[in-house]
Amino acid sequence: MGNLQIAIDGPAGAGKSTIAKKLAEGLNITYIDTGAMYRALTYKVLKENIEINCKEKIIQLAETTNITIVHGDVYIDNQLVKDEIRSQEVTKYVSHIAQIAEVRKILVGFQKKIAEQHSVVMDGRDIGTYVLPNADIKIFLTASIEERAHRRYTELLHKQQQVSFADVIDSIKERDKIDTEREFAPLVKAADAVVVDTTGLDIEAVVEKIQQIIAKKLQN
Repeated sequence: MGNLQIAIDGPAGAGKSTIAKKLAEGLNITYIDTGAMYRALTYKVLKENIEINCKEKIIQLAETTNITIVHGDVYIDNQLVKDEIRSQEVTKYVSHIAQIAEVRKILVGFQKKIAEQHSVVMDGRDIGTYVLPNADIKIFLTASIEERAHRRYTELLHKQQQVSFADVIDSIKERDKIDTEREFAPLVKAADAVVVDTTGLDIEAVVEKIQQIIAKKLQN
């Protein structure tokens, strides 16, 4: 068997990154957080004071920016970025930038190249439908909007970012709308994806559930 490709899609706050990272660790394969790549570009757009609606300048920036992932860490032009790309400001604008078709094509090219060279667990919004349409295993993670907002709110408080729960819910609703309604590669469940609802489940329970799905699929 060649490189193993596991695609994990789902809306904001469904737990994709945490779950995908743990699955990759358990399988000892490469984890690719595609959302972090879009966050990295968004961070640079904001840092360079580019207008969020100026598509041409954002596309130009994407073409000249080097975004890499090494051992799960994200680098912009060889500079490590961590909490900077998880700020509420980046979260507010990332879906606006991620919906630009030219930007997606640039970053997807990078994502596909990694998957050709390594076995991967890759998470995002369009992995099973667009980035890795022939992935061996496709999972669609979901959860109630209240649960997703609570997770994000707790995460932000833990990082000492001041934000109201109502604002977090509004942010997630807006991201859901943009992600599902964008013209190019929208968030949608792949026809052959297995849906896993994480509402009320802890991380370990979700990981175990998906590990069982993977094991069963690989046996066939």
